[in-house]
Amino acid sequence: MEKLRQFIDWAEAHPKVWLDCIRIYLGLGLFIRGVFIITNTRAEFVLDLLKRMEFPWLVTVGVLHYVSLAHLVGGLMLTVGLLTRIAAWVQIPILAGALFVHRSEGLMSGGQSLEFSALVFVLLVVFAVSGTGPLSVDNGMPKLKPTITP
Repeated sequence: MEKLRQFIDWAEAHPKVWLDCIRIYLGLGLFIRGVFIITNTRAEFVLDLLKRMEFPWLVTVGVLHYVSLAHLVGGLMLTVGLLTRIAAWVQIPILAGALFVHRSEGLMSGGQSLEFSALVFVLLVVFAVSGTGPLSVDNGMPKLKPTITP
């Protein structure tokens, strides 16, 4: 029981580490989604969604490429904590679009796409605002300080 108490005390003293764990998990999930889209495992699903919105084919192809690359590269960047805020901001329009597409399903549907999209959207906003924590590449990089010369 003493070990558990020590762990809880440590966890309460290091809240940013837990936020980093969530960032890493979110980044891995987005990266895997990007791999699925690129390998056509999920591309048919995304193409069906885009076709239902009746965009011209050039817009559909452009959006599909943006989504797949943003998930792949942005997910990897979130996982390692490299340029975390930028990686999160790049993902936010995609998830806003997912919320728009899944809004007709409503809450508590069988697939729970709306709830999951909303959760990922909120987490991305949290990381876009808060940045990264101690378990990241960003944390190990030197901070750039603006210099003002008279």
